[in-house]
Amino acid sequence: MPGFFFHHNNMTELNGKEDCKLAEGKIHKKKQKAFGADLKNYLKCMVPHIEPGIKTSNSRNVMLSAEEVIQWSQSLEKLLASQSGQGVFREFLKSEFSEENIEFWLACEDYKKTKSDHLHGKAERIYEEFVQTDAIKQINIDYQMREATAKRAQDPTHTSFDEAQKTVYILMERDSYPRFLKSKTYLNLLNQLQTNTSK
Repeated sequence: MPGFFFHHNNMTELNGKEDCKLAEGKIHKKKQKAFGADLKNYLKCMVPHIEPGIKTSNSRNVMLSAEEVIQWSQSLEKLLASQSGQGVFREFLKSEFSEENIEFWLACEDYKKTKSDHLHGKAERIYEEFVQTDAIKQINIDYQMREATAKRAQDPTHTSFDEAQKTVYILMERDSYPRFLKSKTYLNLLNQLQTNTSK
C-alpha cells in the first residue's frame, strides 16, 4: 500500500529491533531440538523452585498452583487471563512457530489501554509488526481484513484492531489451544504441580 506507514524517529531503536530479529531467527533454527531445554529454562524462570512450593518469579510472588493450571483447561480466556498461563502458552506456540498470534493478541490488549495521544504510534508499530503483507510476524488474516485493518490503523481509535484480534483469538481457540492442552508442555507442568501438592 503506497505511502501508508510512517516515519521512524529513532534509528538506534530500529537497530535494536533488527538485532532482536536476527537473534530470534537463530533461535528459531535451534528451536525444534532445544525446545525441551528452553521450556525447562523458561519454567525455571517462571517457577524458580520446582519443588514443594512453586512460585512464579514476578514481583507479586504469586504461587502457581495445580488449581490455576487446571483452570487453564476450562477456556482460552482463562488461560490468557493468567500471566503465567500466557507465558507457558507462548512457549508452546514458539515450538509450533506461531507465537505471532499471542504476541499480536497481547499487543492489541495493551493497545486498548493506550492513552489517545499515543494511539497513532502504537497503531503504526502493530501494523508494521503484524498486519502489513511483509510483516516479520505476519498474522493469518485474509486480504479483506488486512486491508480493512490497515485503513482503520491510519486513523486509529481504540477499536482499530478489534476484528483482527478476534479472528486471531478464534484461530488460537480452535487450533493451537486444543493441542496445547494435549501437549507435554501442559501435561508435564500439571503433573509436576499435582505431584508437589500431594507430597
